[in-house]
Amino acid sequence: MPACPASKCGKETQSHGDSAVLSRPARELLLERPDRDVHRVQAAPERRPPHRNHDYRVGSLNSARLAQKKRTIALSIRLHARRLALLLVLLLPLAAHAQWFSSSSNQGDFLPVLEAFQPSAWHDGETLYIGFENAEGYYLYRHQLGVESLDDSLELGDPAVPPGEFKSDEFLGDVYVFYERVVFEAPIQGGAEGPLDIKVRFQGCADAGLCYPPEQVDLQAPEGAMPAAFSGWRDGSNGASTTTAAPVAPQSEDGRLSAIMSDASLPLALGLFFLAGLGLTFTPCVLPMVPILSSIIVGQNPTRPRAFVLSASYVAGMAITYAAVGVLMGLFGAGLNLQARLQSAPVLITFAALFAAFALAMFGAFDMRLSPRLAGRIDAWQARAQRSGPGGLAVAGSLSVLVVSPCVSAPLAGALVFISTTGDAMMGGAALLALGLGMGVPLLLVGTFGTTLLPRTGAWMNGVKIAFGILMLGVAIWLVERLLPSTAALLLWAALAIGSALALGALTFNQKQGWPRVRQTAGLLLLAWGIALVFGAASGAHDPLRPLAGVNGVAQSGIEEAGITTVSGLDGLEQALANAADEGRPAFVHFTADWCISCKQMERQVYPDPRVAEILSSFARINVDVTDTGEAARELLDRFGLFGPPSLLFFDNTEEIREARIQGEVGAPALASHLDGVLEWLGSRQG
Repeated sequence: MPACPASKCGKETQSHGDSAVLSRPARELLLERPDRDVHRVQAAPERRPPHRNHDYRVGSLNSARLAQKKRTIALSIRLHARRLALLLVLLLPLAAHAQWFSSSSNQGDFLPVLEAFQPSAWHDGETLYIGFENAEGYYLYRHQLGVESLDDSLELGDPAVPPGEFKSDEFLGDVYVFYERVVFEAPIQGGAEGPLDIKVRFQGCADAGLCYPPEQVDLQAPEGAMPAAFSGWRDGSNGASTTTAAPVAPQSEDGRLSAIMSDASLPLALGLFFLAGLGLTFTPCVLPMVPILSSIIVGQNPTRPRAFVLSASYVAGMAITYAAVGVLMGLFGAGLNLQARLQSAPVLITFAALFAAFALAMFGAFDMRLSPRLAGRIDAWQARAQRSGPGGLAVAGSLSVLVVSPCVSAPLAGALVFISTTGDAMMGGAALLALGLGMGVPLLLVGTFGTTLLPRTGAWMNGVKIAFGILMLGVAIWLVERLLPSTAALLLWAALAIGSALALGALTFNQKQGWPRVRQTAGLLLLAWGIALVFGAASGAHDPLRPLAGVNGVAQSGIEEAGITTVSGLDGLEQALANAADEGRPAFVHFTADWCISCKQMERQVYPDPRVAEILSSFARINVDVTDTGEAARELLDRFGLFGPPSLLFFDNTEEIREARIQGEVGAPALASHLDGVLEWLGSRQG
């Protein structure tokens, strides 16, 4: 490049503005090296200060990353929603098809239901009669016979059904059935004239191996004489003499829910079970899952969309597990007893240790001077808990259903009764899926919005981690207390309460106003509860929520009156039933287990109720202990077609009143009413 005069170069340089004026040393350097590019030298002063440019670029990069993260989370939410919708779309048609297939029952060599069981009805103005003619090789269940009026102006009394023929049925166990033909009757309140519109309920099976679902048929009963086909029924030639007729025994809640499933349309049945799942929110079926889900999600400090994805994954794992149990129950029957098999001591201790390890990780115990091997395991457990993505949360939800929530509620029992009766696995699976989704709605809300109620991350998070660590220890104690004596369990709860109280500063009396004072107050309450638990353990109490119940002289175990027989095998149960029959008393049989939380709640809150205790005094009480999930317990459950405790069975003269059984937890008012109905039914039957 040719050299230029200094004056010319200076003018050109100044023409770029004041910001481009070269300093004296720069001009001298340019004159010495004229081949230097003037514009490159001039560009240096135009740069912005480095720190401003750096902050601008970093801010833009963070904004881009945040936008990309939001797009990724939104895409993940849409993907999970599509998967759940696809699952429902796949299940609903299958369930509808299975329901249609099982109700039509006209495949192969089996007769359609109304050809296998031909109903008739007539009345004489005072009594309504319903008769069935059954095809050869087909039989009706006595406990499924019923009738109701379709006319609001017509009121019918309780139906009287003949005793029937005893049968050990492959579907329902020991039942009473009718072959060939049967007639039962219902009184007409106030009399009636002309034809009557009624609805008849029934269910039957074929000896060849097909069991029809419960059916309902609308009939018109003319006024007049009985059909010739039933002319011999009064003299007992059909085994159906009316002299021993009795009102139908009261139906339990799980039985009513099973009938709802069989009678209702598919969308209505699924909606009812979804609502039933919502109703189980504050029961032992759901409450233990809240601290598990909350501790995992809060430990990750996610955004609200991320918290929703994690919570939805946990709930999906729950719901799919319930659906799988329903399908397996349809395929293998009540003998599966999957949940009961998982309540063994090794499984419970393993999971309790796992939750205790999670709690220690929350407390920061992995920083303590432990052996390298143990410290590594705790560190790995904590890392897995912190990294739990949707897949890990789904597995946690599934395990919570099988291990942490060992209850058989009435809605769950109703679905399982229907599945085991009809073998309709798809309908049962869809119902349990809806039940699980209903149970998961509160968990979804807690997991999604619970974290947003907390302030931004900071030092307070250490306190939150400690709080959730305490909750995890509570879950661990809750699991192992099923295997421990009441005294040991109360002492564990006392240790947790007192330790938590000290951690909250219960004995630090120089606390300032505000949150420190609130924290100390909570600690003092926990300390008082812990001391009460110690006194309760010493006095023989066994309810941590009522630790002082036995301090006044009578331990809580005194709730169980003398005379209750406890058995753990089929031979012992048969002997106890025989003893009750010799005494001329009906038997009340309660299937229970130490690991069954619902059973313990009934023993503490239901049986001590004065009205329940008074009515139960008329029964010979028998407790069947299935704590040991070995062969003897499985034989007992399989023998009666039970899904697990709690289950309540009623016997008269060693024969079960099958339609009166209750599966799942029941409250004191409902049980008292049910017991009254059973006694009334037994009295009318003997009369």
